[in-house]
Amino acid sequence: MSNNSAHRWTEDVPMVVPEMNPEHLEVIAAQRKRLGTQRGFIAVKSNCSIQSYAPAFHPLMKYGIERALVCTYQAISGAGKTFERWPEMVDNVIPYIGGEEEKSEQEPLKIWGHVENGKIVNAAGPAITAQCFRVACLDGHMAAVFVKFQEGKKPSMEQIKADWASFKGRAQELELPSAPKQFLHYFEEPDRPQTRLDRDLEGGMAISLGRLRPDSQYDYKFVGLSHNTLRGAAGGAVLLAELLCAEGYIQAK
Repeated sequence: MSNNSAHRWTEDVPMVVPEMNPEHLEVIAAQRKRLGTQRGFIAVKSNCSIQSYAPAFHPLMKYGIERALVCTYQAISGAGKTFERWPEMVDNVIPYIGGEEEKSEQEPLKIWGHVENGKIVNAAGPAITAQCFRVACLDGHMAAVFVKFQEGKKPSMEQIKADWASFKGRAQELELPSAPKQFLHYFEEPDRPQTRLDRDLEGGMAISLGRLRPDSQYDYKFVGLSHNTLRGAAGGAVLLAELLCAEGYIQAK
């Protein structure tokens, strides 16, 4: 289980968010055949930045998301830094993170893809455009999200909130040890989620959402928040390992 980006685009390496695309694990059989191993395999996590918005899109895909615009505000721990080691980040925002925007736009398409002939075929959409900023927070990636649905399929705000509240993925069905009980939390308060207040929700493994409202150019806009070093990195890798154990891909000798 790797957080490294090296194999995210290898066609027979599953890039899995347990609540979103656990079915991609079936490609491991083809990977093992290619590698000539019966036990070993590689499974990877997605980039930490997409955790703040892609999970919110997932239960809404049935309405036909056409396109989305995302601006992420990413903590310095995502660069492996602290304020002591990166003093130029104090009282600062840097409007560039190398390679991050490409990952933010493309990786969700692999997650929403499907397994075909031993390879993962990317989804054709939705089209996502992203800007990524490094901000003076220690932990927690926030996203300002704008979403447009296909003509005639736009859900109501009440339906979106209900879908978020009721959504359970495979991790919740299996009651995996690291899985949040409520994967997607929605806050009605106009000033939530906040990084310091909400990044540690459910051990840092839940996604916090808020400020859902109509938009003048897209259909809706909202805010998302995830803990980048827990849900987005180490904790997410542990949850993936738990899923692999529960599904029989990792077994004791």
